[in-house]
Amino acid sequence: MSRIIFCTFLQKKSEGQDYPPYPGELGKKIYNQISKVAWKEWKLQQTKLINEEKLNMFNRNDRKKIEEYMKLFLFKNE
Repeated sequence: MSRIIFCTFLQKKSEGQDYPPYPGELGKKIYNQISKVAWKEWKLQQTKLINEEKLNMFNRNDRKKIEEYMKLFLFKNE
């Protein structure tokens, strides 16, 4: 049975994540507020950002930058 949540990104009810897709408190927030569809959109955007900005996910500063982009992208309506 799928879990239905109100997705703050899509601003409508949608199927929720099966598990928190990110660690920590931010992961819990994503699990509770971001649908599978919205998360898929973020993953596409993330790939574009990594490629365009030539980010290295082994670099801590680049990972922090992607996390900030993720917060802006997913929670822009807050």
